Amino acid sequence: MQLGILGLPKAGKTALFNALTASRQETGKFKASRTTNLGVAHVDDPRLERLRELYSPRRCVPAQVRFVDVPGIDRGRGETLDLAELRMMDALVHVVRAFEDPELVHPAGGVDPARDVAAVDLELILADYELVERRLERLVQAQKRGLTDQEKRERALLSERVLPALEAETSLRSMEFGDEEEKQLRGYGLLSLKPMLIVLNVDEEVAGDRDAAAGLELPPGADVLAVSAALEEEISRLEPEDRGAFLAEAGLDEPSAVRVVRAGYRLLGLISFFTVGEDEVRAWTIRRGDTAGTAAGAVHSDIERGFIRAEVVDWRELIDTGSLAACRDRGTLRLEGRGYPVRDGEVVHFRFNV
Repeated sequence: MQLGILGLPKAGKTALFNALTASRQETGKFKASRTTNLGVAHVDDPRLERLRELYSPRRCVPAQVRFVDVPGIDRGRGETLDLAELRMMDALVHVVRAFEDPELVHPAGGVDPARDVAAVDLELILADYELVERRLERLVQAQKRGLTDQEKRERALLSERVLPALEAETSLRSMEFGDEEEKQLRGYGLLSLKPMLIVLNVDEEVAGDRDAAAGLELPPGADVLAVSAALEEEISRLEPEDRGAFLAEAGLDEPSAVRVVRAGYRLLGLISFFTVGEDEVRAWTIRRGDTAGTAAGAVHSDIERGFIRAEVVDWRELIDTGSLAACRDRGTLRLEGRGYPVRDGEVVHFRFNV
């Protein structure tokens, strides 16, 4: 999973990035960063830890999330989105300033989360409009040689549905597209079509308030959660054994990294399955509804190509019995074919022949 972090200058994007990835990027108060930061976070999964304890493997590999933190958007200075990076992301994380700080002047003159949410969503729409308009211009030029059937369908989709919506400043997340249409649009990396997580960056005093993000009007297809990026960055720099007490003192059940990743999984409809053994216990990420054949491909293309069957058991059953062999004897280890939809938390052993 890849998540792109964006927002207006001084919203706390890089502080959140540091908290999520345990990075140490500069977050000075009076100078906004103009660099793009890349980092990776491990997905904290208690189920994987239980399986690691059972097998004591040489390696334990959690699922990973790649984060990209792009410079703040400031049209007044001619600064726009880092489009190349964001178009490759699976979903976007818009950090919105909701904290007061007299030393930090908001680029728009004052703290107004609803205004900032709308402003950034409009930026995404404008970026998509420019891309779609250029593509349609190229298709018009290609008419001289004659368009293929696929290009004709593409032109119809862009000119009749996508461009009119963008001209009306409508986010593409609010529209319904068929499977074939989604497949056609996937290659463009349209930003207003990507799932959106709004992270409301609040004051430390209300970081533990579950209703801190209530009442904020969201763009279509978006989710929201409230964090204090500065507080979370401070927590991320503590030793692991000290974090629990600090979280409890702040009124938090878990760090923002866990909450943001969970929200990303929810937005994208992702689940985790596990492979186990003495050499390695590992978590893998697939989309909800993906088949055993697709899951095999996530592990290795050769396994998908030579797929015979999958041995499947719920992780809790494996913990309870202590081994795959015991699950087999109990009859809870099932044999499933290529088309079986893998469920969240299942342990899968693939039989294949290449």
